[in-house]
Amino acid sequence: VQLVESGGGLVQAGGSLKLSCAASGRIFSMYAMGWFRQAPGKEREFVAAIARSGSTTDYADSVKGRFTISREITNNTIYLQMNSLKPEDTAIYYCAAGITLGTSRSLQAYSSWGQGTQVTVSS
Repeated sequence: VQLVESGGGLVQAGGSLKLSCAASGRIFSMYAMGWFRQAPGKEREFVAAIARSGSTTDYADSVKGRFTISREITNNTIYLQMNSLKPEDTAIYYCAAGITLGTSRSLQAYSSWGQGTQVTVSS
């Protein structure tokens, strides 16, 4: 499956952004989906994940209550709504797809990755 992210940009602290990830190729509904991020000089880290059915989600503690992951099967797209953004949320955000039960926080569970979209939060 091929993934293309969009929606990144520059926003002030406290603001909101909504990222999108469009999938093409294999049957989208077969895949669990995740969002990860990587800040300069840091390792890629888990942000949020959603199961194939969309009924189960998981969030990193650092974003819980501020970010919401969702998916639309009809247009093969997942979203990450990001509210109350903080400067420490600044990173490149990556969308990922994997054939796994439920959700996963592990990078190794995901076999397909997008190219990433930059999110910059100014203080």
